[in-house]
Amino acid sequence: MPADPAAFESHRAHLLRVGYRSTGSLVDAEDAVQDAWLRWSALSDAERADVRDVRGFLTTTVARLCLDRLRSAAARRERYVGPWLPEPLLTTGRDDPLAAVVQDEGVRMAAMVVLERLSPPQRVALVLHEALDLPYAAIADVLDCSEATARQHAARARRIVAEAAPPPPAGDAEQAAVLTAFAAALARADHAALVSLLHPDAVYLADGGGTVKAARRPVCGADKVARLLLGFLRRYGPELTTGWTPVLVNGAAGVRTQAGSDLPAGVVTIAVVDGRISGIYQVINPAKLAC
Repeated sequence: MPADPAAFESHRAHLLRVGYRSTGSLVDAEDAVQDAWLRWSALSDAERADVRDVRGFLTTTVARLCLDRLRSAAARRERYVGPWLPEPLLTTGRDDPLAAVVQDEGVRMAAMVVLERLSPPQRVALVLHEALDLPYAAIADVLDCSEATARQHAARARRIVAEAAPPPPAGDAEQAAVLTAFAAALARADHAALVSLLHPDAVYLADGGGTVKAARRPVCGADKVARLLLGFLRRYGPELTTGWTPVLVNGAAGVRTQAGSDLPAGVVTIAVVDGRISGIYQVINPAKLAC
């Protein structure tokens, strides 16, 4: 009997979350999930009947596929021009196909950026541990290493993430209000208001991928970020802030920006801590905006 597509679909959102958190790429996550379906459907009835935990089997299959993609992408990311940000996940409401994927706080942009500090085995070990609380023996099987090494990968990943201390997500209403105030302050070129809305340790990251002009290093500090943004305003004029469309980016408040005469299209989202912006994440690499 062929594998039941409906039964597989019940796990799709979970598998996409695992794939996306593992790779930072929706395209890679979707490819891994599709490959997992092909492998599952290729099993015989007897082989599928022997699988006691279908969710776990599919999750570890996706994780193995993503680990291969991460390892092959490592060299490309080392050559990447400027900061590398995950592909933004834009959703329009509860009926959006990705709505169930972005419910997990772990896919917020600030949390995803921290995962970029991990090696491929560390990242997959952390995601698997959080997704299924798998025993280390099972994680070791995915990573093709000893159980002791799998423990080390997971421990180091947790330590790196803890040291980075990604901010807990602010409430939707708070984040939307801060983003609205930020847009208004930028539109009127109010340096003092911008600084007051930015956390003292605020960080601005722009991903242009070398395709479009963007800051090639993180910009840190409220005053420096505010001055950079006002410099953009002087360069691009009013079109920098007109035509902003509110969207949900990785489940958080954000905006889609329209292209202008010299202004690239993009997606922006923020992280908010104690009512102020701690991170601004701007993706303007066209290759990452198709999703």
